[in-house]
Amino acid sequence: MDHQKHPDARPSQGWLTTLNAFLARYAMYLAVIGLLTIVAIVVYQVFGRYVLNRPPTWAESLALVLILYVTLFGAAAGVRDAGHIGMESLLVLLPEKARNQIELLIHGLVILFALAMIYNGIALGAQANYKIPNLPLQEWVRYVPLVLGGIMIVLFSIEHILAALKGEEVIPSWH
Repeated sequence: MDHQKHPDARPSQGWLTTLNAFLARYAMYLAVIGLLTIVAIVVYQVFGRYVLNRPPTWAESLALVLILYVTLFGAAAGVRDAGHIGMESLLVLLPEKARNQIELLIHGLVILFALAMIYNGIALGAQANYKIPNLPLQEWVRYVPLVLGGIMIVLFSIEHILAALKGEEVIPSWH
C-alpha cells in the first residue's frame, strides 16, 4: 500500500525482509513453473483425447492439484508485493494518520485470515488419509499449499505492519 513517507525513510533490510523477499520470489517462480506445467498437462490431455483417442486419466487430477499451488503461492507473493486487491482510491482521501491506522487494521485482518488458512489446512490435511483419484498422491497434498501460503501471508503481513510502524515501505521482491 502506498504511504506518504518522510524523505529519509528507507526500508530496513533486516532478516525478516531478507527472508520474505526470498520466499516471495521463489513462491512466484514455483507458481509460474506450476502454471506452465498445467498448460503442458492440458495440451497433453487434449492431444490424448482427440488425436490418440486415449485421454490420460491422471491429467485432470494433477492439473487440479497444481492449480492450488499456483493460486496460493501467487496470492502469498501478491500480499508481499502489495499486488492484491485493495481500495487505494478510498484510502488516499483520508488523513495520513487515519490511513495508517486502517492499513494496520487491514494487515491485522489479513493475518487472521491467514491463520485460519493454516489451521484449517492442517485440520483438513490430518483427516485426509486416502489417495487422490488417478494419482499416487495422498489427499493431504492438496492442503499443503493452504498451510504454506498461509505461513507466507502471515510473515509478509508482519513485515508490512513493522514497515508501516517505522514509516517505511516494503520493497517488492521484483524491484
